[in-house]
Amino acid sequence: MNPIVLISKVRLLVLAAMLAAVPAACHDETSGSHRESQSFKVRGTVEQVYVWSAEPGTRLELVAPGGTVDSSGVADYMGSLVFRQLMPGEGYQVRLADDPKDFTGPITVLSVEGSQPDDAFYVSQELVAGYQYITMRDGVTLAAFVTLPGPPEEGPYPTIVNVSGYTPGRPGESLGPEVEVFCDELPVLCDAPSYPEGIMAGMRGYAGVGVNIRGTGCSGGAYDYFETLQLLDGYDIVEIVSRQSWVKHNKVAVVGLSYPGITSLFIGKMRPPGLAAIAPMSVIADTATSCLMPGGIYNNGFAFEWITMVVDNADPYAHNYITELVEAGDTICEENQLLHSQKVNGVVKALEEPYYTDEVALPLDPSAWVDRIDVPVYLTGQWGDEQTGPHFAALLDKFTGAPVTRFVVSNGVHIDGYAPQMLEELWIFLDLYLNRVVPRLDSNFRTLGPTFMENVFGARLTFDEGRFAGHTDYDEALADYEAEDNLMVIFESGASTGSATGAPEGTFDETFEAWPIPGTEARRWYFQPDGTLGDDPPGAAGGGSSFVHDPDAGERVTLPPGASVNDLLQVYDYRPLQEGMVVVFETEPLDATLVMIGSGSVDLYLHSTASDADLEVSLIEVRPDGKETRVQCGWLRASHRALRDDATELRPVKTHREEDVAPLVADQWNLARVEIMPFAHIFRPGSRIRVAIDTPGDSHPTWRFLLLDHGGGAQPVHSVAHQAAYPSSVVLPVIPGIA
Repeated sequence: MNPIVLISKVRLLVLAAMLAAVPAACHDETSGSHRESQSFKVRGTVEQVYVWSAEPGTRLELVAPGGTVDSSGVADYMGSLVFRQLMPGEGYQVRLADDPKDFTGPITVLSVEGSQPDDAFYVSQELVAGYQYITMRDGVTLAAFVTLPGPPEEGPYPTIVNVSGYTPGRPGESLGPEVEVFCDELPVLCDAPSYPEGIMAGMRGYAGVGVNIRGTGCSGGAYDYFETLQLLDGYDIVEIVSRQSWVKHNKVAVVGLSYPGITSLFIGKMRPPGLAAIAPMSVIADTATSCLMPGGIYNNGFAFEWITMVVDNADPYAHNYITELVEAGDTICEENQLLHSQKVNGVVKALEEPYYTDEVALPLDPSAWVDRIDVPVYLTGQWGDEQTGPHFAALLDKFTGAPVTRFVVSNGVHIDGYAPQMLEELWIFLDLYLNRVVPRLDSNFRTLGPTFMENVFGARLTFDEGRFAGHTDYDEALADYEAEDNLMVIFESGASTGSATGAPEGTFDETFEAWPIPGTEARRWYFQPDGTLGDDPPGAAGGGSSFVHDPDAGERVTLPPGASVNDLLQVYDYRPLQEGMVVVFETEPLDATLVMIGSGSVDLYLHSTASDADLEVSLIEVRPDGKETRVQCGWLRASHRALRDDATELRPVKTHREEDVAPLVADQWNLARVEIMPFAHIFRPGSRIRVAIDTPGDSHPTWRFLLLDHGGGAQPVHSVAHQAAYPSSVVLPVIPGIA
């Protein structure tokens, strides 16, 4: 999910003095301490015990405070083992199973509450420009790269933080000889971080701190997807960075697109006092149904590929720069690699948890807890996001604890979060809530910005000073900003005739005061026996239409080999609808423009020759010239059709809980409501609205679907009713009054 690679080589910069900045409290024998036996090393941490430097293959036992063996395991090929899910307490020991006399002294397993360090812990760590390590509350060190726009004494500087399992903590490097003429004025160009937000921040006079999460890069510990320790690390990172003398207002913003953007949501939930704002861009609303299991069907395309990539990147020495640092003498990075082999495999973990549970799924579901975030929020997303999907919109009405929210949404793909129309609003937001100045894009950024846009999008997209360029008073600018609507919807990005055809620029935009859009009309069309969509329910003898399950569809994507969704003009390979494999309904040509924004629902009365069915619905515009636009899709495994209490006419939210899963009742029509994922689209006069129902697949650039296995013989036949007693229909979110 890291769409931009601006780094081509590594500049070695190991600052030994910073490696020594470890507060004495981290080595206290009674608090999550690092203990040694003759044969291995251990560290007690929050609800876990780390073991490393053991002989590979050695069986180790964790002895509970009462003297009984709590658990045991075998040291892996790196000589490491992590004992997880432990009860907090003092007096744990680790010993060799074959030699119980070889054991550690008492180890303390910390609780979340008991792990909170004194304020002196945060104040004592000093960070400087360049590559270094930050010490967490349990003594684990995380790799960090700090970028300052000038000498510390010329600060303080507004500061952003970027945290992920990619490479934000790796050393910086020059972006190339063509920009080195600017290095005196913009030092970030010659010692650039590996995350784009940091480069842009440096060009705007901001400081940036990139940190590799626990268990990745040169950071210590073992990786586990957004475990409690990662969240506590996020809290500690914000508090340590915000206490630096060069940080303006002693507050930071956590900013990022995709993985680091998702991380910002989790850090925001922790409410560190040094946090000024968060800016999550191109993110998910929840781990499961957003993209990993849309509609209860495993996405074994991009979602599994991303999880696999992240887990692989948590391997010891997963990147060449790690080897280079170790060979150059970075002993901390070297020792930190030892525990990386104890990563948790997210793919396996996901397969083991196919249903929503409060224990596993809820902590990874931002839509369930972003109301805890109590700082200003800037969020962007794209309806056609081929990676994290369009379900980010499920967050837009959930930030009830944030004093200010600003959302910018558009059609387009994952990388379009870096389009000028998104970035201009990002910097206005950060200038107001982090820098606390009148927002204005300076000449340096506007001069170099088009070059970066050309590298990213293949078009020289430009920036202007922004709509606050005429303001001179900060309080007035802030008041005017907060008087604006908080939601901007950009339409038809890519269709503008501005910079270049296909460039991420909209034809126009509209703003709204809330999500869902106030005044949204739920417009319903009913399936008719003749294949049309009508305003009235069908007749009593309308019957039903059938299609056959296609077992191969789930593996077919629309992105041809060698093509990229990031191309200026994307190339997609849409397979024509196959007779017998799909049922289709469409309206007569529209006589007026219909603007739609929000989720939709295809309410199917379903009968099947099988006990379950994997369903895909596609919303399509058929233009007067016969060309088609796939507007949006939705998916559902019919056994997951149970609705949550907060389901609405336009958004059929599912529970996805095991106790609610139910097979289709044989020989009767079963109501199954399939959500059309959020979208914004203009249907113009003369166009037709088409709804197609078939087997998941053939509809997405990178998502694949692990379909139900009905065997190799005759495949199930699924039927959709269109009769008075069982009136299948589609309901869509029409926004009146937009010209």
